[in-house]
Amino acid sequence: MIQFLLVFSDWALIALRVVLGFIMLSHGWPKIKKLKKQDGFKNPLNIVVAFLEFLGGLFILFGFLTQLVAILFFIEIMTLLITVKKDEGFVGGVEFELLLLAGMFILITMGGGSFSINGILRLLIY
Repeated sequence: MIQFLLVFSDWALIALRVVLGFIMLSHGWPKIKKLKKQDGFKNPLNIVVAFLEFLGGLFILFGFLTQLVAILFFIEIMTLLITVKKDEGFVGGVEFELLLLAGMFILITMGGGSFSINGILRLLIY
């Protein structure tokens, strides 16, 4: 391990949070718009997924409840892989979801970092 690079770990978490947050926001926003057209209300799970991806994307982006939201995304992506994409190959199939899983796993284990809402609140509390 290159020790002097550890000082940049919070910056790496910001980069990961921003990218994952925007990805989830961009997947959630069209689903939110679809709900307005009433066709999303046929399945209540559509509502849950739409709000998870949109609001969860915002939470990840700003580092609020990062670990909890990352766990919910991890469960969502695993469910997608097991149910919908189970027969797809790696290239052109599941590689994007696996990358999202890896990113969410990092956020689950490391949290949002010091430069997050949770990190700032932690400083204010202690």
